[in-house]
Amino acid sequence: MAGTAEHDRDRWPLVAAMGLVVFMATLDAGVVAVALPALERDFGVRTAATEWVVLGYLLPLVAVTLPAGRWLDRVGARAALVPLVGGFTAAGLAAGAAPGLGWLVAARVGQGAFAGALFALVPVVATRAVRPGRAARATSLVMTVGPLGAVSAPAVGGLIVQAWGWPWIFYVNGPLGVLVIAVALRQMPPDGPLRRPSRDLLAEAAVLTLAMGALLLGLSLAAGRGLGWLGLCAAAVPPLLLWTRMDASRPARALARMPGVTAPLLLVLMNAAAVASVEFLAPFYLQRVLGLSAAAAGTAILAFPAGMVLAGPVGGLLADRWGASRTVGLGVVVGALGTALMIPLGPGWTPADLAWRLAVAGAGTGLFAGPNFALLMRNAPDDAHGMAGAAQSLARQLGFSLGPALATTAWALSGYGLAGLRIGMGLATALGILAVLVHGRGGRPAHPVRRDTPPTSAAERARPRPSTDRVDEV
Repeated sequence: MAGTAEHDRDRWPLVAAMGLVVFMATLDAGVVAVALPALERDFGVRTAATEWVVLGYLLPLVAVTLPAGRWLDRVGARAALVPLVGGFTAAGLAAGAAPGLGWLVAARVGQGAFAGALFALVPVVATRAVRPGRAARATSLVMTVGPLGAVSAPAVGGLIVQAWGWPWIFYVNGPLGVLVIAVALRQMPPDGPLRRPSRDLLAEAAVLTLAMGALLLGLSLAAGRGLGWLGLCAAAVPPLLLWTRMDASRPARALARMPGVTAPLLLVLMNAAAVASVEFLAPFYLQRVLGLSAAAAGTAILAFPAGMVLAGPVGGLLADRWGASRTVGLGVVVGALGTALMIPLGPGWTPADLAWRLAVAGAGTGLFAGPNFALLMRNAPDDAHGMAGAAQSLARQLGFSLGPALATTAWALSGYGLAGLRIGMGLATALGILAVLVHGRGGRPAHPVRRDTPPTSAAERARPRPSTDRVDEV
């Protein structure tokens, strides 16, 4: 990506703006769910139709991420950030002004496409906004502020819909988008140019749309109906095989095989799947087993983001001073411990018994997320930072979709009882333990690049090494 960081000063307002970008994008992913009943009433459509307001956002977000990452590696950071944030904001305003469901879904598709590109761009901007020794603190700030959008979506969405109506859940992005653009124009030096995506990128996006469409439909619509969702997910295999044969996929596949890149991506996938499993099962346990109201259950679950927010800055500071790889290892161990403590769910527990365990699991994610992000960006070649950010975003989104599917399948096969909830927590713990093993084997590159050597390109780093320069595979 064109443009380099100004390492003589730290631009923390720009880092905070990148956290706000992630906050906006994750908020819009979840806030719509609260408004679906109002949309169904106002547009006179069935619930199944309104679900495309959610899927219309998620599908392009996942499908365009990798192609967008390759495109971003060819353009300037500021040149891309300003129109992407502007496009995301404009699409949100169009969604709020939608006269019908078709218009709304189309606007959501545009929002999702811009969000997918922004998720790839944010890590590049955040890590280059500060001096190298503070990169983990920068990414930890982004990964602490950003996910609050997903956590706060139900509460924020409910308040907005009740007070002002559903269009305002989209209109609130207007001032936030203007603020981000203002910070970017002030804090980022001019760069460029901004080039249009090439035809091979558009073809890659089309193929990935087919693959991710089938996968998301399987994971989001069929989970919990026995094993039928696996058949829908299988429909994603042919387009994925086609993608692996495309020339456009070579850079992404080469990046994923690089030392020090494979493990962080796998860790993101497993962490997201474990977190999503816990967050999906916990409300059912609190309401069906303990008999809590939805509001009381939501309050207890806030312990997870509270632990994450408190531990996030600590993780960034530890990573910069103690080492990113060590901090990532600490985070995955604490996260696995937190989920393991939830396995013996019982009818005699109080909400506090679950809440403190959720806080431990949240602290593990807070310690892990930022340093792992920084580790991935440090190990990726300089000319593939956009693609590395895109791969990280894709792994996270797939994990968030896979976790509830696995959890509900285990719950369904056990008759939707307490035993099934325990099995689901056991699966989340197994993912955490697997993450510990993956990090232990491949959490740091086998052959770190020396500081006095010039940056290498993605093509050079992807070339096969001699047999004496062996790299352990994860």
